[in-house]
Amino acid sequence: MEKGKYKANITPKISLIDSVIPIFFLIILLFVNVNIYGDSALEGSNQFILLTGAFLAILIGLKNKISIDSIFNSISKNIKSISTPILILLLVGSLAGSWLLSGIIPSMIYYGFKIINASFFLPACIIICALTSFATGSSWSTSATVGIALIGIGKVLGFETGMVAGAVISGAYFGDKMSPLSDTTNLAAAVTESNLFDHIKYMMITTFPTIVITFIFFLLFNIFNLPNEGITNQNYVELIPDFFNTSPILFLVPLFVIILIIKKVNPVIALFLGTIFAAIFSLLFQNDVIAGIIKNNPEQDLNEYMVIMNSIVGETNIETNISFLDELLSSGGMAGMLDTVWLVICAMVFGGVMDGIGALKKISLTLLSFAKSTLSLFANTVLSCFTVNVTASDQYLSIVIPGKMYSEAYKERGLASVNLSRTIEDSGTVTSVLIPWNTCGAYQSEVLNVGVWDYFIYAIFNWLSPITTLIIAYLKFKIRKA
Repeated sequence: MEKGKYKANITPKISLIDSVIPIFFLIILLFVNVNIYGDSALEGSNQFILLTGAFLAILIGLKNKISIDSIFNSISKNIKSISTPILILLLVGSLAGSWLLSGIIPSMIYYGFKIINASFFLPACIIICALTSFATGSSWSTSATVGIALIGIGKVLGFETGMVAGAVISGAYFGDKMSPLSDTTNLAAAVTESNLFDHIKYMMITTFPTIVITFIFFLLFNIFNLPNEGITNQNYVELIPDFFNTSPILFLVPLFVIILIIKKVNPVIALFLGTIFAAIFSLLFQNDVIAGIIKNNPEQDLNEYMVIMNSIVGETNIETNISFLDELLSSGGMAGMLDTVWLVICAMVFGGVMDGIGALKKISLTLLSFAKSTLSLFANTVLSCFTVNVTASDQYLSIVIPGKMYSEAYKERGLASVNLSRTIEDSGTVTSVLIPWNTCGAYQSEVLNVGVWDYFIYAIFNWLSPITTLIIAYLKFKIRKA
């Protein structure tokens, strides 16, 4: 992604008005499109809207005499930067399908329901995901493993899916931010030339109050709003062993994947191996399930290999004749991730054009010119990070661009670099998941099978973090000097 080559000293030829026109029209078109299509907007129409916004930005770039070749080079660079995330998305789909067929997810739901107390479920989601994310350094891996299981358990208990997803995401992003293994944490420290552990220590000033508030909200909400559906659904969960061979031995696969990620094995390799071992476990533990699928689909002339492969690449539905379990025990496999993949690609096309025509630089430079006080400097950094997340659709760029743009401004005011590294983490890393077409928002929405707007308000840690940063800056509390 050539993160370190962003040059803040080059003034773009494009005007501020021309820079914001594509963003303005994109937001309007997306708003109209979502109102018309509803939840099905992600099946293709939003993708075309993003391309429409990109086309408008190209026309504005040509109007400003910006080379079409340089614009498309920027697009190519952007798409190339998401090759690994796309592979991860596809492998998470394969993981979900193979883990369903092998009985891993049903076992996680079955045993998790017995272990986790309903009156403490939402706070438990935060704790479990925070610990997993801190250990692995990855909010994405956390959602793809324990997150999927917690969503299933939440459904059984009768909790709103968006609420459970909000707790999962809040915990996962807290652990991700505070982990020295996290790529975004290391990137924020590197791009601002801060010491990694000084950066993590300084983040505690804003991060811990935010997660404490989040935890208290979910704790109180959980106590006073315990769902009534849990008793009914519990009877259904008790039937899972009738359809799957449930066993704690099956947890060896997710444990293996988590250990690989902790050991810094590339997540693509870890997820692929997790899929392969789950396929082997399907043959070892779920012969009856595979035989049942073959029997229920005589027209397809299936065999064991085809059933396992179909679970990896396509839809898997376990027929129980109980609608609640049928919905719970289903997966879209790799094919279920394709809508998200081309949403991310189209979003990165838009971001690539905006970067190629100099719009992102122009907006950041304009915001920087308004930073007259320390508070306004923090506020403009927050706004810049969020703007890049919306326009470039990538959390890494939301760290790199403001990190490079504001570095000198923080030095000129005698502020230590950890002020900047903390602020871009509080407003760039964590808000990416709140934007549907951002790589993080699209990923979490697809993996947890819940819309961004459904979990937005409950992802308290994520939208509260930039607010906490501004409050701390306003109070001038422990603002470290250079």
